[in-house]
Amino acid sequence: MEFVLSEMIDQVMTARASLKPLIIQGGGTKQFYGEAHAAPVNGGVLDVSAFQGVINYQPSELVITARAGTPLVEIEELLAASGQMLAFEPPRFGPAATLGGCVATGLSGPRRMMAGSLRDFVLGTTLLAANGNVLRFGGEVMKNVAGYDVSRLLAGSMGIFGAMLEVSLKVAPMPLAEETRELQLSKSEALASFNTWRSKPLPISATSWLEENGQGILRLRLSGSSPALVSAARVIGGERMSDDQATAWWDSLRDQTHPFFQARPLWRLALLPTAPAMGLGTTMVEWNGGLRWLQGEGVEPDFIRKAAARHGGHATLYRYEGEAPVPVFHPVSAGVRAISERLKQEFDPTGVFNPGRLFREF
Repeated sequence: MEFVLSEMIDQVMTARASLKPLIIQGGGTKQFYGEAHAAPVNGGVLDVSAFQGVINYQPSELVITARAGTPLVEIEELLAASGQMLAFEPPRFGPAATLGGCVATGLSGPRRMMAGSLRDFVLGTTLLAANGNVLRFGGEVMKNVAGYDVSRLLAGSMGIFGAMLEVSLKVAPMPLAEETRELQLSKSEALASFNTWRSKPLPISATSWLEENGQGILRLRLSGSSPALVSAARVIGGERMSDDQATAWWDSLRDQTHPFFQARPLWRLALLPTAPAMGLGTTMVEWNGGLRWLQGEGVEPDFIRKAAARHGGHATLYRYEGEAPVPVFHPVSAGVRAISERLKQEFDPTGVFNPGRLFREF
């Protein structure tokens, strides 16, 4: 791996000296995400996929450290052999998906509503900066830090500050048991049910609502001990899905292989879970109402963003064809933007890494 790292450092130093940008790429499964069409044509590709391998994993410590090019599928297979998992269920999008891309995009799957987001699980990172230095942040244990928690700040940064080389993540035990309940409810009824169940000690680890063949279908995954699942099922009601059907359903949402995700444009709205049905168009609801996927054809982007902001959230133009009609990511506050610009100046003053991928301007 030292030779691979040396080659990457040489490539970064050459790019910086020639003022040519680099697009960071691992498995290439998430190239669609972000300002994907803003990539400069005169740039090169910094391929980190060869920089792979698990560095440290001790199941009793509930922490894994691996190089950024390590395929997610390999990490999950290793964890599963010890009865553990990545609790935030990162989307995989295919077998080539890497750990570095997972962290750089900051995306979490169905279990995020119970377990927390990817950012909550990042303990430490190693970054290749534009000056060729290898910078280490955080570690392999939870601790308080003064100033910015840079490791977690890199989650969702889309690689604009540098190329991730290593990542340390908290892992979690797999649930003792799981089952999925299925109910026929309208969207408004489902959202009202979420509000009711949220105040109860129910082991709900994932939710989804989607209209299918003219009928609203709510699915809830329960995770925990068998007695807890039996008790929760009495409160929730509905029918139990077969285990195979349930696994296929949640995988189709996690990896976004369900036909719903083929819509263009497709919007991702993160809202307060208590937000009502918004009437914007064909919608899938996850995370107890906190995540709404919207098929946005014929709806003005400005209207979508204003509606999301009114309900305490933000809207991302998640997938689109051609050139994005608006910035992909919801405009941030002046303070957040200023911090991002200062960090970019500190880590990558010449703009080598992923220009225009997170913010169009830098």
